[in-house]
Amino acid sequence: MIIFFMIALALSGITAFPAETELSWLIAHPAWVPAGLQDWLRNCYEALHNTNSKYPMLAYGYDWLAFAHLVIAATFIGPYRDPVRNKWVIDWAMMACFAVFPLAFIAGRIRQIPIFHILIDCAFGLFGSIPLFICRRWIGQLEKL
Repeated sequence: MIIFFMIALALSGITAFPAETELSWLIAHPAWVPAGLQDWLRNCYEALHNTNSKYPMLAYGYDWLAFAHLVIAATFIGPYRDPVRNKWVIDWAMMACFAVFPLAFIAGRIRQIPIFHILIDCAFGLFGSIPLFICRRWIGQLEKL
């Protein structure tokens, strides 16, 4: 479960590096995108493309976002190697997953993000907490041994 979580976290971060390319590909292949999302993705692509064309330094924020995901994923090496001693990492990550909800709803509204996208972001917190909860239960069983 820890390795699965590490891989999922790293992959979600790595996808931030080529965001403009990914959006370009999605809008070029509308069959892969639900009809209701096509306009939103096209708008996101245009905003990102125009920003990257005029102000490429802002994309550096995406690079740091991706890097942060990789660093956070590496944090789970501790619980993988010694789960009982490093259970605090799992507890911290569970708190982070729950913190996704207020951030998504507060910042999402301020940034004019559509509700469907806010819910997608919340899904990361919800589905991320499931393997962490399982790990936490297994660590509890290890502690009893």
